[in-house]
Amino acid sequence: MPRGSEELTNARKEEIINACAVLYETMSFRDITIRDIGDKTSFTRTSIYNYFQTKEEIFLALLKREHDAWIADMDEILRQNTAMDAEAFAETFARVLEKRSCMLKLMSMNIYDMKVSSRMENLVDFKKSYAEALDTLDECLQKCFPAMTEEERKEFLYAFFPFLFGIHPYTAHTEKQLEAMKQAGVKGGDCTIYELTKPFLLRLLKSFLSDGTPI
Repeated sequence: MPRGSEELTNARKEEIINACAVLYETMSFRDITIRDIGDKTSFTRTSIYNYFQTKEEIFLALLKREHDAWIADMDEILRQNTAMDAEAFAETFARVLEKRSCMLKLMSMNIYDMKVSSRMENLVDFKKSYAEALDTLDECLQKCFPAMTEEERKEFLYAFFPFLFGIHPYTAHTEKQLEAMKQAGVKGGDCTIYELTKPFLLRLLKSFLSDGTPI
């Protein structure tokens, strides 16, 4: 780690992650290189290795940042102290998740490579954010649906978090993929994150309702 203030170190890391995020909007994970990322920073490419050993560690840091932003949105929902029934909960959380397309793409497409090619300390740092996301959503469930038992909330989380890994493939298609589905006779397959997530959340929540009344 280079000498300098903690603020400078964090600023350099953030600049690297920002460069990675920009490239990921138009390039594939496979095609992006450390050189590409370095070309979009204000310092030399070799300096990146003072902060990240591999491009996978940079992407993992980006995924962590995406989780932290998702957590911040859920924390804001908790602070608002607004009562929500199942319909409002599904609507709110589908809209919140709609902003995390980068997170969903990384989770579904590149999570294995990031884990394999990152140092343990970086992986642990990401896992802490992942765990905090679980805990924060659990807090939201406790607040909005106090009659749900701990076991029911656990069942909800264990259904919802694996669902996250499948959202991107169903909501992001290239023109080639769409044409292939058309020729193969595949129906549907063209929906948004919101359109896919809200009905799922609503059905999942209603499985814990009693006599049609929100718990």
